[in-house]
Amino acid sequence: MAAVTPVRCSLRILRRLPRVVSHRLQQCPRLQALGPAPVFHISTPLTSIHWRGFRSSHVASGQVLQFTLSDIGEGIMEVTVKEWYVKEGDRVSQFDSICEVQSDKASVTITSRYDGIIRKLYYDVDAIANVGSPLVDIETDKALEGAPEEDVVETPAVSHMQSHQEIKDQKTQATPAVRRLAMENNIKLSEVVGTGKDGRILKEDIINFLAKQTGAILPYEVQKTPTPTADTPPKEKTPIMAPPVIPRPVLTGKDRTEPLNGFQKAMVKTMTAALKIPHFGYCDEVDLTQLVRLRSELKELAESRGVKLSYMPFFIKAASLGLQQFPVLNASVDEGCQNITFKASHNIGLAMDTPQGLLVPNVKSVQTLSVFDIAVELNRLQALGSAGQLGTADLTGGTFTLSNIGSIGGTYAKPVILPPEVAIGALGKIQVLPRFNSSDEVVKAYIMNVSWSADHRVIDGATMSRFSNLWRTYLENPATMVLDLK
Repeated sequence: MAAVTPVRCSLRILRRLPRVVSHRLQQCPRLQALGPAPVFHISTPLTSIHWRGFRSSHVASGQVLQFTLSDIGEGIMEVTVKEWYVKEGDRVSQFDSICEVQSDKASVTITSRYDGIIRKLYYDVDAIANVGSPLVDIETDKALEGAPEEDVVETPAVSHMQSHQEIKDQKTQATPAVRRLAMENNIKLSEVVGTGKDGRILKEDIINFLAKQTGAILPYEVQKTPTPTADTPPKEKTPIMAPPVIPRPVLTGKDRTEPLNGFQKAMVKTMTAALKIPHFGYCDEVDLTQLVRLRSELKELAESRGVKLSYMPFFIKAASLGLQQFPVLNASVDEGCQNITFKASHNIGLAMDTPQGLLVPNVKSVQTLSVFDIAVELNRLQALGSAGQLGTADLTGGTFTLSNIGSIGGTYAKPVILPPEVAIGALGKIQVLPRFNSSDEVVKAYIMNVSWSADHRVIDGATMSRFSNLWRTYLENPATMVLDLK
């Protein structure tokens, strides 16, 4: 205790004091245990004043520890500090949120390992913090022995059979995920019995503890049989039924290797060459309502002549009429793309699914054929394809191709150009969908989607779009084809 020296006051100062008989200052309760404080008495002709002195004491501060950024897993070496939940001078307890950090994989909330006062923040918001570097300095409530550990160690809960000394001597650890689960449910780890190795507290221990507190029903995989104690007699074990044995099928087949046939080798060669072409894609939808009505009227007439009339002859004829307006789509380029050849004949190919694989026979000189003539030629090619008798003349010389993938299924496709051609179209399935007519009435419409691919080295997007619009006009208004038929 420091000695208190007498106070000397001038008469003028004393005259300004209030007229009281006695004036005392209250003593701090913490100092009452140290004995009475000295009282000083000053007498003047005007008043009598009693002064009680204050005792001064020094409270030793705790140890200042550097709280480092631990490894948060997944090979993350640095994080960005997104938000601070504390500031210098704030008091924190264990598991209180300190800050939020953001890695390239996840956002993580860092919690305190100690009880104490924040003395220093090492990073500003949006600063980069490295794993292992200090985040904050925390002045603990009391000095800690030895260096701080990476994981906070707490005294676990034990059974009633253990003594107080055994509780003090035991220490358990828990992973950060388990500590976070306990913090979110306001559970103290010191009250949880650890069932892991060396008493480590597991996630199941937290869930079991929470279920006992709230009476919740646990899922089967986290339920554990409680260990019987002296107070609770052991329960009879229920016999566990063995799961039924399901016989596994025996695999008797073997892998086999077959050489590619001639058609498959040709496809490999063609598709490999197609990879060198920069494809431009364009998609649109076509309303085939009027064409469906027209075909239904002509179908019986064609069958009376021994010909099956599908939609494909109309698609092919409309493409030929469009190629007359855009001849660049009915052309071919040489291997070095130095010259372009405009083909006089419209040899329009049809991608066909046959037992031998994908074949593309073509209908020769479509510009000179009627819709019925095209239907007759398609019936011949389909019959030969099903029988595997398509000849070289039918499979070569194509200048433009249509793929009717919609006959099998599918709405959109990305067709691959067959070199040396420069364009190809894929037709989707016809769907019945609601559409608005010219009177803003909802009507049933037959809609088909078309997907075009063009060689972008010689065909621009505007040309492909204009050709598609003209082709769509012919199909949506079949009567307009009559004006251009030859």
